[in-house]
Amino acid sequence: MVAFFAKRLGYLVLTMLVVSFAIYMISEFTPGDVARKVLGPFATQHQVELLTEQMGLNRPVFVRYFEWVGQILTGNLGYSTVYKTEVNNIIWNRLAHTLILAGIAFAVIVPASILLGVTAGMRESSRLDRSISLFSIVTTSVPEFASGVFLTSIFAIWIGILPGTSTLDRGGGWSIASQLVLPVAVMVFYDLGYVVRMVRASMIEVMTRPYIRTAVLKGMKFRDVIMKHALRNAMIAPFTVILLQINYLVTGVVVVEAVFAYPGFGRMMLEAALSQDIAVIEAGALFSVLVAVVTQIVGDFGYMLLNPRIRFN
Repeated sequence: MVAFFAKRLGYLVLTMLVVSFAIYMISEFTPGDVARKVLGPFATQHQVELLTEQMGLNRPVFVRYFEWVGQILTGNLGYSTVYKTEVNNIIWNRLAHTLILAGIAFAVIVPASILLGVTAGMRESSRLDRSISLFSIVTTSVPEFASGVFLTSIFAIWIGILPGTSTLDRGGGWSIASQLVLPVAVMVFYDLGYVVRMVRASMIEVMTRPYIRTAVLKGMKFRDVIMKHALRNAMIAPFTVILLQINYLVTGVVVVEAVFAYPGFGRMMLEAALSQDIAVIEAGALFSVLVAVVTQIVGDFGYMLLNPRIRFN
């Protein structure tokens, strides 16, 4: 167990070092120098040269990279030229907003996908199975912006029972809870179908195993066969897939946040990219990779706990 965590921790550190170097180099060698990106297109050449000198951008790139890594490790994420404040004052607030969406969506996706996937997998090729499979394919196939516009047209414009934007501002007369309904619904519809199909496929495979047939032939109740034998084994493969959805829910909901004007992490990254806010882009990209690596490690650990045939190595 200790060796497993040590190996995964080393993998995490190595991955973050490689990614941080790649992010820094990409920011460094994209068209236009860093000082020009910070000051904007209307700055004079004298201002650009002065900022280059102040920021030490005329020093060797490797020296500046290691200084930047040292600042990141001490919690200094830099200064945002778009928001005119320290990145720390922006990123954690925006991340908290996104975590609210992600937490609610995840709490709906996991039980719903397990229920629908197991129900469909128990009765392969039945009418219920085909209905659930069709629903899963349709919801996954519809892009987020399309489902966002569709739901907004119905519930915000036509019926008028929900707000069309989610700015988290109470001044418009809508509660915070009502502003979260449509963004969460779009995230759930888009992600639910994929997880349902994974659970269904795993359940179908488990239901064909000899020990399931033996339990049925011995006269065990079908409900007990599912709960005591099939369900745990069917969840081994989808477990990793379910955990990996955290990466999408936290760092991949740019479209949802843009459609509903939600002040979250994804929208922050979009605005930073459009405005070439280097400090925010670098910090956000590092955090996105960290979330992906950590969820993968947690998924591997949970997979090994669920499947005793796999040893920690």
